Order: sequence, then C-alpha cells, then structure tokens
Amino acid sequence: MDDCLFCKIVAGAVPADKVREDGLTVAFRDIDPQAPVHVLVVPRAHHPTPGARAAAAPDALVAMLAAATGIAAAEGVSGTGYRCVFNVGRDAHQSVEHAHLHVLGGRDLRWPPG
Repeated sequence: MDDCLFCKIVAGAVPADKVREDGLTVAFRDIDPQAPVHVLVVPRAHHPTPGARAAAAPDALVAMLAAATGIAAAEGVSGTGYRCVFNVGRDAHQSVEHAHLHVLGGRDLRWPPG
C-alpha cells in the first residue's frame, strides 16, 4: 500500500531501528515505547488486521509469533516475562492499519493495562 507507514518501513523507504528480519516479517523498535523493550513485528505483506493476515496466510502469523519469541530472547526478557499484543481497530487504538504485534518487556506489566 502506497500510504502505509509500515509498508514503507518494510520497503526501506522510511528508516526504522530494525532488530530482526526474515522472509515473512520485519521487526523494529517502537518510536513511542511503552516499556524498556517495545518492538513491533510486522508481516512483509500488507493486511489491515491479524485476522485478515491469518485468513490470507496463516504461516505469516505464525512467523510473527516466532519472531516475537526470538526478540524476547535477544532482548533478555524471555526469562522474566514479556507481553505480545495485537491492537485491532479504533477502540483498541490501532494507529497503523497494517497487522502488527507489539512485544513488550523489561518491567512489571500489570494487568489490566488500561
């Protein structure tokens, strides 16, 4: 999508602090982190929600979760705990309509978050 920020990051047209890439996903640090570790994992192909991504290519959604596991280990939070979050739609404050997974850790992540 020409106007999608995450598609532009995936294509390299917009800079990002990338921490991981593979054939199906790109992961980069959030520009407004909500925890010491806050990385976004996005599929390379554009779909507005994780449900749409899963319907089109379930393997890509599995790849997002595998990337999150690797990121948590690389960032040193897999032993203490981390959270994986999909925000879907306006009420959940999804700010970019490209499926993405937040990987958060490095502090106590009390529930409920808000």
